[in-house]
This record gives sequence, C-alpha cells and structure tokens, in this order.
Amino acid sequence: MAASAASAARPEVSFRRDLSEWRIVLVAWRLLVLQASHPVVAAGMGEHSTYRSHPWRRIEHTLDSGRRLFQADQEQLWREVQRLDRAHRRIRGTTEDGRAYDAHDPATRAWVLLTLFEAVAAMRELSGEPYTADELDSLYKEFAEITAVFGLPAGELPATAAELPGYLRRTTAERLEFTGAARHLLYDMLHEAPCPRRLRFLGPAGWRVLRSVVARVLTELTVADLPAVYRERFGLVRTRRGALLSRVLHRGGRAVLSRLPDRFRYRAPGVRPPSRPRRMPRQDTRPPRLDRFFREVLDQTGDGLLTARDLQAMAHNVCWQLELSEEGEARVYAAFEAWWEQLRATMDTDGDGRISRDEYVAATLAGCDRDPAYLEGGLLPALRAVFAAADADGDGLLDFAEYRVLFGGRRVHPAELSHGFRRLDTDGDGVITVAEFVRGFIDFFTARAASAPGTQLLGRP
Repeated sequence: MAASAASAARPEVSFRRDLSEWRIVLVAWRLLVLQASHPVVAAGMGEHSTYRSHPWRRIEHTLDSGRRLFQADQEQLWREVQRLDRAHRRIRGTTEDGRAYDAHDPATRAWVLLTLFEAVAAMRELSGEPYTADELDSLYKEFAEITAVFGLPAGELPATAAELPGYLRRTTAERLEFTGAARHLLYDMLHEAPCPRRLRFLGPAGWRVLRSVVARVLTELTVADLPAVYRERFGLVRTRRGALLSRVLHRGGRAVLSRLPDRFRYRAPGVRPPSRPRRMPRQDTRPPRLDRFFREVLDQTGDGLLTARDLQAMAHNVCWQLELSEEGEARVYAAFEAWWEQLRATMDTDGDGRISRDEYVAATLAGCDRDPAYLEGGLLPALRAVFAAADADGDGLLDFAEYRVLFGGRRVHPAELSHGFRRLDTDGDGVITVAEFVRGFIDFFTARAASAPGTQLLGRP
C-alpha cells in the first residue's frame, strides 16, 4: 500500500523530457561505445567519419539529432528522418575482412535507436531512481510512437519494454564486437582529443593536464556503467574505484539537478560573451588565415594532410545542415569533387593524393598572386553550390535564418554568427547575395590587410 502511494506520488514520466536532462551527459560516452560496438556502425565510423579528429562535432551531431528526433514536433521529426536518410545513403562499403555494410540496414538502425532509450533508462537506474515497470512501459510507448516514422520492418524493435533486456543480451552475444572504434572511444580518444573551443583559455599545457584527468575518469566511469552482459562478453572489469565513482557522480548529479529550476536542469543553448577583437597586424595577413583555413576547415580527418576524403567530409557536413533533395546533395558533392581535382592537379606534385598544409598555403598564395581567376578553378564553384543549397526559398538571397542553418551550431556563438553575416552583407540590406557571399571568400583568400569584409569568415582572430 505504501509502495503504491509512493509510486503514485512520482511525477508522470516523459522520455522526451528525461532525454533532455543534463545528467544524460554522464552516460553519453557509454552510449557511443555501445553504438560503436555494432560492426556496421564501426565500419561506417572508420571509413566515412572524422570522429577521431573532430570528436566534439561527432557528439554534437549525435545530441542535436537526438533532440530533433525526440524533442520536436512531428514536422521537424519527419525532416530529421529525411536528413538522416540522406546522410547515411553514402555510408556503405566493404570492411577490410570482406564484410559488406550499409548504414540503412534495419537491424543496425534499430540498435542505434534503442541505445538512446537504453541510455535514458540507465541514467535513472544508475542514479538510484530506476523506473518502475509501468513507467518503463509508458516511456517505451512514447519512444515507439516517435520511432515509427523510421518505418523499420516489424520485429526489428522489441514490442514492449519487458523484452528489452532479452534483446540487449541477444544483440550483445550475437552481433556486437569490441571493435576498433569502441576500443578507441573507451581508451584512446580523450588522450588525443583536440581542445574544445570553450576551453582554449587553458592553453596547450592546461588542456593536456585536464585531458589526462578527464580521460582516466571517463574510462573508469564508462566501464563501470556499461551493461554487465557487455562487460562479461568482452572481459571488461568494473573496479571498486569505478563503481564508487559511478555512484558518486550519478547520485550526486541527481541530488543537485533535482533541486534546480527546469531552465538549469534541462539542456538549452549556452550563451558566452563575445571575445574582444584584437588589433590586426599591418603585414600580409593571408598566410595565417590560410593556415587556419587548412586546419579548421579543410583538414577534416586531422592528420595534417588534405585528401579526397577531407573534401567528401566537407560536402557531408554541408549537406547535414540542410534539407536537400537527392539531386541537391549530388550537386554539392560534385562541386566539392571538382574542387578536389583542382587542388590535386595544382598542389599534389608527387601524385600521392595528399597535400600538406605548407604546400597548400604556398600554392594558394602563388596561385592567387599569379592569376586573378585562380579561385574560379575549384573553390568558387563549390561556394556557389553551397549558396544554392542553403537558399531554401530559391530567391537568390540568403537571409539570416538561412545563413544560421548553414553556419550556425553549438560551436558558433550567436554574436560571432551575427558578426559574420553583417561582414558579408556589405550593403546592409539584411540579405546576402551570391556576389556578396563569393566576394567575402575572395577577400579571405586574397586580401593582404585584415580590414576587408571577408577576412573574418572564421570569426574574429
């Protein structure tokens, strides 16, 4: 009787709400490890993803997609499913051991979706406040209603929450592997991860110290929190220190967040004060700009070299932000492929399909100085394709809303986004023409002084 009264006193559960609680970050790495343990997901990550060099972007994409799927209205949900279909259409191939993989495999999609549900349930259980059987049923019905839009074949998802433990055991035993991607996420990634933009004030030495501490803590926590059937299957040991760490963080997080107002308890876009602009030097400012463009934009894989794969990843990230038809995506990919061919033909002197940062900077400076039309050989056609893709209403103009979809995101402060838009909108009419858009990039690559509008396309220096 007392148990029934206590259960009745608990607030009504909501999968959407609980997924947005800040405590979900404590099981986020666990979620990624479980997803990466599926061989199809691991193959796609290895061949088509830049997660090793851009781990924070990978996490941002995962969280953003989860928010669109589970915290939006039906129209936004449908658009996100279409976005995922387009993004995953090209993720197929054959692994080194000869196994074919395809990101549209229904069993793989079911596993990825269910790990999101399982993460929310684990978050509550690890904090000492597990869902009751009735609450799990309610949550799973909500989850199933949302994921029905994926059109998975009957039987791919468990019919009820009660069937989930059995599904997890079977999938772990029959399908999951301790893949290279899972191992890298668990043991290596944080030891080599680049510093997030918001922590750059720490400097290289400070970030290395913090990274080492966080890596050790996160590995201990993740191993301790992984399902017991997974640890047993792959011989992972839950240490006493890891178990204590898990108990302190999860229960402490619940105790703190449950006392906060909803605006602090649930995820919302953060706000940072804009950085103070610094006086620019008077010498030729192009070399450091081009060096930065190579590091932050072109080198998607983070290996210090530019290859066809980097340009493909750039095209993928452009298309990810937009809602394009198959033909629209094909035009973007074709433009980036043509850009790569121009880069390869003019910079890859030894024909090995790779361009170093020094080669890129030197060749770009020489090309722009030698030929005023040099950028027309690859970059500018790619930019026009990006502009056309972002121009959602087809009026030949980018308003701020369209610009924000293309260049916005959690890594870009709203003030920086507005600043970039105003710099490109040279006539101040509130929209950017394709000529203004292209002119800004020409300034970035050719202007020797830092006063030209396009020189701050990557933000204030």
